[in-house]
Amino acid sequence: MFARAATMIALLGLMACTQLPLGSQNYANQSTQSAYEPKPYVQIEHPDWARDAVIYQINTRQFTPEGTFTAAQTQLPRLKELGVDILWLMPIHPIGEVNRKGSLGSPYAVKDYFGVNPEFGTEEDFRDFVTTAHQLGFKVILDWVANHTAWDNPLVTQHPDWYETDWKGEFHPTPWTDWADIIDLNYDQPELRAYKTRALRYWLEEFDVDGYRADVAGFVPLDFWENVRAELNTIKPVFMLAEWQQRDLHRNAFDATYAWHWKEAAQRIAKGQSDAGDLRGYLSEQISTWPLDAYRMLYTENHDQNAWDGSTGAIYGDAYHAMLTLSFVTEGIPLIHNGQEVGNQNQLEFFERDPIAWGDYSHPDGALIKNLIAIKKANPALHNGAAGGRIIPVSTDNQSQVLSFTREKNGNRVIVLFNLSSTSAAFKLTDGPVAGDWVDALSGAPETLALGSAGTLKAWQGKVLISNKNKM
Repeated sequence: MFARAATMIALLGLMACTQLPLGSQNYANQSTQSAYEPKPYVQIEHPDWARDAVIYQINTRQFTPEGTFTAAQTQLPRLKELGVDILWLMPIHPIGEVNRKGSLGSPYAVKDYFGVNPEFGTEEDFRDFVTTAHQLGFKVILDWVANHTAWDNPLVTQHPDWYETDWKGEFHPTPWTDWADIIDLNYDQPELRAYKTRALRYWLEEFDVDGYRADVAGFVPLDFWENVRAELNTIKPVFMLAEWQQRDLHRNAFDATYAWHWKEAAQRIAKGQSDAGDLRGYLSEQISTWPLDAYRMLYTENHDQNAWDGSTGAIYGDAYHAMLTLSFVTEGIPLIHNGQEVGNQNQLEFFERDPIAWGDYSHPDGALIKNLIAIKKANPALHNGAAGGRIIPVSTDNQSQVLSFTREKNGNRVIVLFNLSSTSAAFKLTDGPVAGDWVDALSGAPETLALGSAGTLKAWQGKVLISNKNKM
């Protein structure tokens, strides 16, 4: 008994000797708490001017009858009136001649990363375009082809080790593609990375461009893009758009990525291959997996889709205006492809001149786009990324036809109700923060809602309801 008591006393003494001082305990607790504090996934800081921005894509070759920077410059006041903010120019560089497709070639077969395609004008013409765009309040981003070059880019002979080779030791296009006019680069070479970064810096430092759209960004190592972003930000705040769909790109490299899954779901619904649940599935993944501050680019048309898949009418049919509207009110940054504002239904040639038929620039689609841009900018809930509101599900008793959700930011609330079917849809609101007085942003009509409210939407009809009262 005595021995057991002595042992207990010794143990208590040892614990007293090893107990952390009070200050050390507080420090340990603080360290533990800090380890468990949530941290934003997106580490880059978006430029202030991107927070409610809309992107407009310009295919210089087809944008005007002349197909030049100077002619495009004359259209900038019209685009200002439309309300777009970021002008994305397809590649402006000289195009390779070896294995060229068509008579003019693909702008994505780059022969010189430091040059301007003479088809579009001179360096001074491009500089004037950027200067005028900035004076009107636009930002300009260039399409950048990092993954590959033209066969006759001087780098092929100057630095053959910068290129990938196949099992025969020969240069090759991107595997399993029909891109016969290009050959792939090898980013295992540090000197190539330095060269490409120097070229990217050049267009900021010499021409004052505001960022880049990175072609097939996922084919290039992420650490390259992360270093590029860091270097470019030492020059000016930039906007970076990746042609890719991967969350990791947002952490330290890109402001925006493509929302291909949104586009694909929208097209399946429009073609009658699925119902509103398809886009609801996209939204479920969006709010569960993707950080709010990761801008996802939503679009109903871009150059690839127009050239290879079909016109908006052929793809979306009567569902087009519904999907166009949803691209502005869903989480993400919207894109307008040149010609959409006049309802262009021509599939533009990719390797030849095929100017857009603008008519008198007056079209109902242009009025709708202008209105959607104004609605987006006027309502903080609809702003991009964390500047806007996270989607909150709203449920109805007609889930197969009706897509419904709400977003809120600083007392500004938006409810979105859309019939995503070719027949009328009756519904009743069963769950979600819907109670209150609202105004339809598209029609101007007032509306009062509560759980249990019922309604009917015509085929492909939608409502975007706005309230600036505090949440009930």
